[in-house]
Amino acid sequence: MKRDLRVPAVGAALLGSYPLLIITAVWPRPWPFLALCVVSYAAEIAARRRARPLIDLLSKIYMGVTLRFAIREMAAILLVARTAGTDSPWFAALAVGLFAMHGARAAQTWLALLYNRVLSQLPVLTRNIDAMRIPAPPPDVLVNYKGMRFLYLDMLPVGGAALDAVRGTGHLGAAGAAIGLGLEIAGMIGLLPHLLRVRPLKNRRQVLKAVGKSLGKYRPEVILYFSGPNDSAYQATMWLRPLERIDRPAVVVLRERDMLKVLGETSLPVVCIPVAADLMSFSAFRTARVCLYPSNVGKNIHMLRLQGMRSVFVGHGDSDKEASFNPFTKVYDEVWVAGQAGRDRYLRAQVGVRDEDIHEVGRPQLTGIRACGPGLPYRTVLYAPTWEGWTDDLFHTSIIAMGPEIVRLLLARSPALRVIYKPHPLTGYRNPAAGHAHRQICALLEKAELSRSIARHPAGTARAEPIRHQTVTAPEPALYDCFNQADLLITDISSVVADFIASGKPYMVTNVSGMPEQDFRERYPSAEGGYLLTEDLKELPAVLQALEHGDEDVLAATRRKLKTYLLGLDHPDAMTRFNDAVNRAYDRAGGG
Repeated sequence: MKRDLRVPAVGAALLGSYPLLIITAVWPRPWPFLALCVVSYAAEIAARRRARPLIDLLSKIYMGVTLRFAIREMAAILLVARTAGTDSPWFAALAVGLFAMHGARAAQTWLALLYNRVLSQLPVLTRNIDAMRIPAPPPDVLVNYKGMRFLYLDMLPVGGAALDAVRGTGHLGAAGAAIGLGLEIAGMIGLLPHLLRVRPLKNRRQVLKAVGKSLGKYRPEVILYFSGPNDSAYQATMWLRPLERIDRPAVVVLRERDMLKVLGETSLPVVCIPVAADLMSFSAFRTARVCLYPSNVGKNIHMLRLQGMRSVFVGHGDSDKEASFNPFTKVYDEVWVAGQAGRDRYLRAQVGVRDEDIHEVGRPQLTGIRACGPGLPYRTVLYAPTWEGWTDDLFHTSIIAMGPEIVRLLLARSPALRVIYKPHPLTGYRNPAAGHAHRQICALLEKAELSRSIARHPAGTARAEPIRHQTVTAPEPALYDCFNQADLLITDISSVVADFIASGKPYMVTNVSGMPEQDFRERYPSAEGGYLLTEDLKELPAVLQALEHGDEDVLAATRRKLKTYLLGLDHPDAMTRFNDAVNRAYDRAGGG
């Protein structure tokens, strides 16, 4: 990848401008000083965008932004002293004005911190709940960047002092300080009403009571409980639509404040309660009898401690990965799986989950997955690798050893193929090598030609068809939308396999470990209906050729049988089975 030469240039301008400012002030050179002021301010702005590691390093060695700005201000004072003399009243006015500006900026920053602290320490945050009114926020300039924007107001006195030295005047620097001080005082005054408006939100008990009262009117009976980093939001989001369609009122409970921003759209009420004590004493949960858990995380213990609620592990997709039969799962009252495969997986693993606690409920998320491709004049291949896992024992991802080469081979095919690349959201989270491979793949797709194939039609005519490859790292388009755009899936052992099999279309599963084929299929039953792909990719050309020519798909019948094993029967449909499972769990909890 090409090195961005702008980064060292910005660093050189930032580090070099300050010593030169002192030199041109002590040995007065007004025009060079003015030019260096422009360079230093521009370098500060550019460095915050392009050279963030340098900014962080300077802060660690006590050369932070405030000190750097003070050095430039000191240079301006030195310049005035050397050109106008220390006896000049404008020299004193500039020095006092700059000092006063720092005091006012500190006061304004303190008020901004107070305001932000009130909002950042709210005991509960909500969505779709009319409980408490958070006043409209002040302009960003008053509360963001810890006062950084106000720090740049010293351009007025510093620039004025430089112009004074150039023109032989003395009032511009002092006037700039007066204007800057006035703006900072105006910022303080403008922030005070907002502080007064959010003051009632400092009462934790009243805020919790207000939200609890509002949610209590809704009388939730089912809870979807989730905790995790932002990149794992998809694990909860996949359950929102099914829960919107069940008979019983449901609520989403989150634990991390930032998760409220990245959780998918939903009409369900959502509450975020970061503190465990607040969660366990929250009154509105008293009517709930079923709690669904999509993920095994440490904070689950806080909700599990609540009495009278049936705990159900629903996971975030059935797969043959070891994470799908985690021993921690035995702490729940029930474990819901899609089909017989999920039940067998737990029983084989012998991790303490009893057969009578396992319930097959289908995958209600898969409604809308089509059994046909996009119908384009060229074939589309979806490459959707899993992530590297928490430990190397769960190392199923192909992205490091095979990913870039898979994409290179797909892009080199003739006739051309369309490639959709959708990596796991946590790719690179633990292993930097996975992140590097991901960036390689993105670069390959960016460089690929968009129009490079000739699509032949039945009449024998030919015309150019643009092929637009796609890298999908945002929540949209969703994985299932990508399924509908694909003629073939290449993926790893993960829940993607089980979900894609709902389409009935062909898929390839990477054998990263190099395990013998028979052993691989026995260990990972979801691979039975797929074509295996070893690290040398020798199997890929034949599968692509069969796809392009419309040859017989020899594993089609196997996939139809496997679909029932993995996802359960088609009738009743998965949404009906899921809804019935919720009702039965509610009755077992004594809520019926």
